[in-house]
Amino acid sequence: MNETDNQTTPIEPVAHEPVAYDTNGRPLYTHPPVDTANQKPQVVYMARPLEPQQPHVSAGVQKKAAASKAAFPHLNLSTGEYVISAIRRHPIGLFSIWFVVTIFVITLFAAIPFIMSGEIGAQGLGEGGEMLAFIFLMLAALVFMGGVIATVVYNANRFYLTNESVIQHIQTSLFSKKEQTISLTNIEDASFRQHGILQQLLDYGSLRLSTEGEETTYRFNYVSHPQQQISILNNAVEAFKNGRPVDPNDDN
Repeated sequence: MNETDNQTTPIEPVAHEPVAYDTNGRPLYTHPPVDTANQKPQVVYMARPLEPQQPHVSAGVQKKAAASKAAFPHLNLSTGEYVISAIRRHPIGLFSIWFVVTIFVITLFAAIPFIMSGEIGAQGLGEGGEMLAFIFLMLAALVFMGGVIATVVYNANRFYLTNESVIQHIQTSLFSKKEQTISLTNIEDASFRQHGILQQLLDYGSLRLSTEGEETTYRFNYVSHPQQQISILNNAVEAFKNGRPVDPNDDN
């Protein structure tokens, strides 16, 4: 056997030829596929400081935040957050409540003289007429108390705009209320609506907010000066998303 048969022929490296050229005439080569089956994902652990640094808040913003916390102690305001506008419902809603209460009370009191008159009280109802008149008085008192409760519930609904979020207090009864907080970053669209001649003349309407992602719609009715309020809100949202101070008087 020839000795040269036992020796293996060395494999010469294959020169990779370019498969294409870029616009500048430089050669482009193919890359062999990478086997990712046996590769383990890399996990990066980041340490959090024990005492996170507080954000920088200017003296002007601190003063406004302190004034807002004193004026609205029931609001959960963060550091440097202050109230830009506090929107209450238009008095037209109170007029509707007390108009209905007045009609009921007048009707009940107008019926008492007929009940206590000789024709009905003495001949028809007898001594029961006085009891029926007392019942009517109790009904009038209950209607009046209902008007007071409706007024408290109506006035408890508030809408707050801060330099960071929108806070809405919703009260449906004396023992049922909730609070909704929406960050200005999540507000996608804000608009107002006035329907009918009365809303145009008295300048009240409703605000509508829609959020990104969940596509949730929030409404607040009986708003005084809705066009002015929605203008302030849109300016605050635009400034907050662009990283500008919501109030131009705030120094950085």
